[in-house]
Amino acid sequence: MKKLILQMQMSVDGFVGANEDHPWQLWEWGDESGWDDELKQDFNAVFAGIDTILLSRKMVQEGYLTHWGNAAKKFPRDPFYAFAQRVVDAQKVVLSDKLKHSVWERTRVASGDLPREVNALKAGEGGDMAVFGGAGFASALIAAGLVDEFQLFINPAVLGAGRRIFDQGGFQNLALLGSKAYACGMVVNSYAPVG
Repeated sequence: MKKLILQMQMSVDGFVGANEDHPWQLWEWGDESGWDDELKQDFNAVFAGIDTILLSRKMVQEGYLTHWGNAAKKFPRDPFYAFAQRVVDAQKVVLSDKLKHSVWERTRVASGDLPREVNALKAGEGGDMAVFGGAGFASALIAAGLVDEFQLFINPAVLGAGRRIFDQGGFQNLALLGSKAYACGMVVNSYAPVG
């Protein structure tokens, strides 16, 4: 059975988005990255086992696929951007009741019934599935108990306020799968739900 991996950048105090315009992420998804080589390599290793990416309507309409498609074309020989080509090549599923059809390559629209659609995808063949946000979409997946692994990229910043992803789900115990600190200051913690 496939698992659903949620990857999110987060501040030390647990926020995934700032209320104000603070440059808090070591890599804000532009051409300049503060990530060290080991972190880049480990990030790409996760993508090697991913064959499906779940997206919210908002993320896909705001240009997620166009952005990473352009990055794959711009940096075709840069090993760090190997994940961008994986984003292009992977099956994408947009879970939405508002969209009726896809205009994006290798992307289909499925019902916004998260439990039904995600569990059907998990039962399918192939590699694991990944989701990268946004905050509301991640929160809904967590609240529905659909996330099998959390990969939290903890940036060396404290925001004090902002958007969170665990507010809707209620109490939950997690088992630590791994934790790794990187020279750039990032710590990646991986957890699985207990029970």
